[in-house]
Amino acid sequence: MYHSFKEIRKAIAESKTSCVDLVNHYLKNIEAKKHLNVFLEVYAEESLAKAKEIDQKIAQGTAGKLAGMVIGIKDVLCYADHGLQASSNILAGFKSQFTATAVQRLIDEDVIIIGRQNCDEFAMGSSNESSAFGVVLNEIDNTRVAGGSSGGSAVAVQADLCLASLGSDTGGSVRQPASFCGVVGFKPTYSRISRYGLIAYASSFDVIGILAKNVEDTALLLELMSGQDNYDATVSRKNVPSYSQKLKLDYKPRIAYIRETLESDGLNEEVRKRTFEKITQLEAAGHVVESVDFPLLEYILPTYYILTTAEASTNLSRFDGVRFGHRSEKATDLESMYKLSRSEGFGEEVKRRIMLGTFVLSANYYDAYFTKAQKVRRLIKEKTAEILQKYDFIMSPTAPTTAFKIGTFFGNPLQMYLADIFSVQANVVGIPAVSVPNGFDNAGLPIGLQVMANAFEEEKLLAFSQYLMEN
Repeated sequence: MYHSFKEIRKAIAESKTSCVDLVNHYLKNIEAKKHLNVFLEVYAEESLAKAKEIDQKIAQGTAGKLAGMVIGIKDVLCYADHGLQASSNILAGFKSQFTATAVQRLIDEDVIIIGRQNCDEFAMGSSNESSAFGVVLNEIDNTRVAGGSSGGSAVAVQADLCLASLGSDTGGSVRQPASFCGVVGFKPTYSRISRYGLIAYASSFDVIGILAKNVEDTALLLELMSGQDNYDATVSRKNVPSYSQKLKLDYKPRIAYIRETLESDGLNEEVRKRTFEKITQLEAAGHVVESVDFPLLEYILPTYYILTTAEASTNLSRFDGVRFGHRSEKATDLESMYKLSRSEGFGEEVKRRIMLGTFVLSANYYDAYFTKAQKVRRLIKEKTAEILQKYDFIMSPTAPTTAFKIGTFFGNPLQMYLADIFSVQANVVGIPAVSVPNGFDNAGLPIGLQVMANAFEEEKLLAFSQYLMEN
């Protein structure tokens, strides 16, 4: 097992392995760990052919920066002529006609894509239990969830089924499963990476994120995927730093932690203890770590769910049985075709969020909910910016608990939504955030530590993440 791309490059240079060997290794693991339900489709023949081609490029000295890296992609990212379903029955049999910009940029650098990965349906969920293809199992304990919505992408890295994965993060969907699986999960600033080719859930929140075994691989992937794109009008035109070359922390950052997060009744005692241990460790190393108040904390989750469900209601209206995907065979006229296709094709959680979103956008409630939530979003953004003017980072647990048992909250949406309580802030505000492993609880389950930074300060955040991983 290789733990980093650096190790792989070294082994290839010393002729100890090849791209073909690596792909065979991962294919063998995928087959042996099929019960984890990670991959919806494995590109076995295609990835082996690609590996052979890249081995030749390496021999000729013409290979790209990612030659030897094998990744998986979450089933919400377009990859031309490959299946794309958002883990939903409504897109049964659909194949993408184009490739997402972020995916294409990695392909151009000779990455090998080994398959598409299971996730919560339309990226809506915190446990990977809402997938039409069944739950993804946590490799450490198969009775527990992998987290969501990028559960398959996190377990793929955890279980050594690929070196890294691309996921999506709308409210913690990369960081929370990373926390549950003991890997690194990175969410960039909103607009840092083009969203072209990412199936939209909530357009003003969605970002493409990275799951990897370490910070160096995360930095390299971010560097290669970021930057302007003519296909996405919302993408930033800011210069992209060489993140992978700037991972040395050469100053003592000031760190804030939000008092209310660590005093929360819903916070697991062992998660609280590990977080305080990390704070003490940083203080002992000479860092300023201070508690700050965030009185708006209780409003972040309702604000997030009002706005994301409203955007989802609009975005998912295109899945109607007319142009692509599932069309009901029971339909007798146009109206029944719309109703039946959507009722049969969407799962319970997606239908719940579409209905919530349609309700908050309705004429009678638009001002009471949607407009008010937009105003609160602005207040949350201003308060977060105020803290980040004084401090370099805001630190908290990634999730209030470790991976819970499958079925624990599936019938209780409100409890499930609380799994995102610490992670949604970064998406509401649009700032970068990371989850790094922070030890284990008494049952041997991983605990994650979340760090947030100011917009477009990925360079600082990655360097600090590297420091945390090393200390």
